[in-house]
Amino acid sequence: MSIRVVIVDDDPLVRTGLSMILGGDPELTVVGQAANGAEAIGLVARERPDVVLMDIRMPVRDGLSATEELVAGPDAPRIIVLTTFDTDEMVLRALRIGAAGFLLKDTPPARLVEAIKTVTTGAPTLSPQVTAQLIAAATAPDRAGGTATRDEARRRLAALTDRELEVARGVGKGQTNAEIAAELYMSLATVKAHVGRALTKIGADNRVQLALLVHDAGMD
Repeated sequence: MSIRVVIVDDDPLVRTGLSMILGGDPELTVVGQAANGAEAIGLVARERPDVVLMDIRMPVRDGLSATEELVAGPDAPRIIVLTTFDTDEMVLRALRIGAAGFLLKDTPPARLVEAIKTVTTGAPTLSPQVTAQLIAAATAPDRAGGTATRDEARRRLAALTDRELEVARGVGKGQTNAEIAAELYMSLATVKAHVGRALTKIGADNRVQLALLVHDAGMD
C-alpha cells in the first residue's frame, strides 16, 4: 500500500513542486493540498493521510496550531514541519507538541522522500546538524525552567537505566549517535537502541524532545 501524503503550504508553487517530487515515487501518493492550517484540518479529516508536510507561517491559521490539533486527535498522521529555519522558537514549539520532525525547504528530493518513509515507521526525521542548533537555542541560560519543570523532567527520566541516561545526556548536548558511541565506547547500533528505548520510556517522539527534557532536568 502506498503512503498517503497531504501537503500544506500557502505558496502554490511550493505545493506543486512538492507534489511533483513525491509523485515520482511509487510508494507515495499525494491525496490533497491545503493553503493554510484551517484547510488542513478539514482535508486531513476527509483523506486520513499517513503523513502531513506542514508549513509554519501561513495566513488564516498557522501550521503550529494546526499541528497541535491534529496530533491530539485519533489516528493522528505523522507531521513533518517544513521550515526555512529562521524561526527557532516556532520549530521548537512544533517538536514539543508532537511533530514527527522537520525539514528545511531546500531539502534534496531524495532526502524528502526518505524522511516521509522514515516517519511512517514511527521514527523521527531530524537533521543532526539542525538538531544541535535547536538544542543550543533551547538550552540557553534564559530558557531555564522552574522547580516544578525540573522535578517533572527528573521524574520522567528516572525511568531510564544508567546507560540510557548517559546516552540521553549525549543527546542533550546535541551529539550525533556516532559521537555518543565514540564517547561512551558503544557500538552505533547500541546507541540507537538506547535512544529508541529512552524515547519510548519518556513518551517522546524525537531527539529534540529528549534533549529538552534532559535540559529541563538540569542533567546536561
